Amino acid sequence: MQTARPVAIVTDSTCYLPVDLAAELGVRIVPLQVEWAGRSGREGIEVSPADVTQALLDHATVSTSRPAPAEFVEVYRQALADGASAVVSVHLSAQLSGTCDSARLAAKDFAPGQVTVLDSRATAMALGFAVMAAARAAAEGQDAELVTKAASECVDRSSALFYVDSLEWLHRGGRIGATAAWLGTALAVKPLLHIVEGRIVGLEKVRTSSKAIARLVQIAVAAAGSLPVDVAVQHLASAERAAQVSEQLASAIPNLRDLYASEVGAVVGAHVGPGLLGIVVRRL
Repeated sequence: MQTARPVAIVTDSTCYLPVDLAAELGVRIVPLQVEWAGRSGREGIEVSPADVTQALLDHATVSTSRPAPAEFVEVYRQALADGASAVVSVHLSAQLSGTCDSARLAAKDFAPGQVTVLDSRATAMALGFAVMAAARAAAEGQDAELVTKAASECVDRSSALFYVDSLEWLHRGGRIGATAAWLGTALAVKPLLHIVEGRIVGLEKVRTSSKAIARLVQIAVAAAGSLPVDVAVQHLASAERAAQVSEQLASAIPNLRDLYASEVGAVVGAHVGPGLLGIVVRRL
């Protein structure tokens, strides 16, 4: 009996999976583009979080753009040429980027069912966890439908919470939408935000950084409850605070399995600004 060929997993550079883990899982990553101060580059290849942090602090205009459909076509073709039976392509929220649209346009170049594109309704490690779930389902020999289901269900079981030092960059980039009305004119508050169905939504307004971060930890611990969970702590130019939050979560969450701590990449960094602290709780 012939063994079924594996399903290949493709994602984009905003998943922020640890490089070694992405390689171990065989995940193919298509980078988004970043432009600033007359320069441009692919996230994670030619532009780093430090580049974007400095540009923002220098008050330079930073913009991001989706990969072209042709970039996805090339990656899908290579995955199939390498022996994959199908491709599942999992991407950041379509509410935040046109990346899914590019992937869907690319998928039309292939036979029906060869390429499935999933809007994760998330980004950063909320997307990363979904990609991990898809890759592990594929490694178990599951078909494209079940691999896609594993990724989608992972997002449903995840909570993505974050704090920003300033709303300036989210406001500039138009990424807070209805949240701007929720905040009113109080742009000096320290907001806690979360991602709901792919959109950035206000959660709570807090007056000081220390209280906001303490509350962020409290909400994350409540989201974990007594269930087994994986947790990711992510930051931009705030490594010390992220390390402190990681220690607090490790002590407070009773059934913590894996804890990932890392800096977000240039694309998300461009829209949230230095000082970001994010926590993703994935209930297993």
